[in-house]
Amino acid sequence: MTLTVALENYTVMAKHGYYEFEHEEQQPFNFTVWATIMDHSIAGKLTNTLNYADIQIAIDAEIIDAQKPIGLMETMCERIIKNISSNEMVCKIKIRIEKPQAPLPHPGGLPVIEMEWVRSP
Repeated sequence: MTLTVALENYTVMAKHGYYEFEHEEQQPFNFTVWATIMDHSIAGKLTNTLNYADIQIAIDAEIIDAQKPIGLMETMCERIIKNISSNEMVCKIKIRIEKPQAPLPHPGGLPVIEMEWVRSP
């Protein structure tokens, strides 16, 4: 049996980005995280699963509480994966980060990064 626990479309305001001017004012980052729990009996106990609130807490810890600006969304994904994957019940994580106000050369488009992690057997 597999179970997916997710948090979709969670918007965080933060000062991250590759360019120095992106560190001056907060901009939105939209997070969607899906975590798969494999072969585990939930038995009606929250401690036997991944609480979707823990996904939100992991994002906040890595993005809002970051000591310095994160340059790349890829790095954001890696940090969130490292945080959530510390829960040994999680066997797979997929993250999508959207940056709707990213500096682009022309109007239009939605910058997106997606990363997937699978626990090694």
